[in-house]
Amino acid sequence: MASLNISMPPALEQWVDTRLAQGRYADAADYVRDLIRRDQEAAEDGRQWVRDKIEEGFASGVIDAEPEDVLREIMARLPDG
Repeated sequence: MASLNISMPPALEQWVDTRLAQGRYADAADYVRDLIRRDQEAAEDGRQWVRDKIEEGFASGVIDAEPEDVLREIMARLPDG
């Protein structure tokens, strides 16, 4: 396992100490590993959202209108349009 040495300002160190005192984490390294895992999960969730939107776009089909005409039609439907 790799080792990582980080410096942090006192306020962040106090935050980590508070989290450790709550008993959920064994030590600061355990806390940091958990934060990194959560960040990885959030990044994957974001990628999945993009994949879902791409699939939704593909499933919606293709229209033969010019992009400018489509935008004009959409903008005309807006409340202040």
